[in-house]
Amino acid sequence: MAALNNFLKFLEHQKRYAAPTLTAYSSDLHQFFQYLDSIYGSVPLAEIKALHIRSWIVELSQENTAKTVSRKLSALKTFFKYLLKRELIIHNPMLKITTPKVSSRVPVVVRKTELARLFEQISFKDDFAGQRDRLVLEVFYATGIRRAELIGLKVSDIDFNNRQMRVLGKGNKERMLPFSKNLADLIDQYIELRNNTFSENPLQTLFLTNKGEPMYPKMVYNLVKRYLGMVTTVEKKSPHVLRHSFATHLSDNGADLNAIKELLGHANLSATQIYTHSSVEKLKKIYQRAHPKAGKSD
Repeated sequence: MAALNNFLKFLEHQKRYAAPTLTAYSSDLHQFFQYLDSIYGSVPLAEIKALHIRSWIVELSQENTAKTVSRKLSALKTFFKYLLKRELIIHNPMLKITTPKVSSRVPVVVRKTELARLFEQISFKDDFAGQRDRLVLEVFYATGIRRAELIGLKVSDIDFNNRQMRVLGKGNKERMLPFSKNLADLIDQYIELRNNTFSENPLQTLFLTNKGEPMYPKMVYNLVKRYLGMVTTVEKKSPHVLRHSFATHLSDNGADLNAIKELLGHANLSATQIYTHSSVEKLKKIYQRAHPKAGKSD
């Protein structure tokens, strides 16, 4: 479909969407049109109605969470806005669609004591792979960086003089993340080991595989999952859990919400407020455990 292909090119070249986001949009939209063809036959774009979309929602809801359905509808909503703006349709059927409510959930967080054990008691090998693994974990927790952002880091993005790193986030938005003297020393040692290990490798990518190639998403995920499994029993063990832990621990220690927002690279404050909720939950537990009249009637 020409309109769909043009839309995806628009997201890539005009909106500068990241590759994983483009893949998700493409998958979700192709899924919708495949469903449409299988149930209703070939329906022209201008004749797609709310009833077609509601029918798809019913189908999706049988095997997907509300969050997944909401994400797929978001892709569809953006697509129809694009079509309307380019006058490829007259009416936007998404205006009559109510997105399923997604329940707000407190993010999964690894406790400070568990992360202290990870960095202070777990033995990392002195070879390239061992030191790389440790630095990956340190950077995730010390900066709150996203997985794709970490994979995209270049050696030239590290500013040792000002102890900050340049990160290219969602929508190609750039931000600077500060880091400690301790992390600066670890990065410096790793870069020296990296250069000695791959002396003939011209790549500027900071984190490399054992073969000297850029790390890839599944590898980073498996790395984090393996090491977190040594220190915590939380159900989810992923790079994003370390990002949640970074933000929650900052909030627990009184960091300003706007500062956390900037560090995380969130577009608006509402996305950052979940970490305040997490801190409130912690306070509730402390209150229930410590206050003599907690949970008791007067």
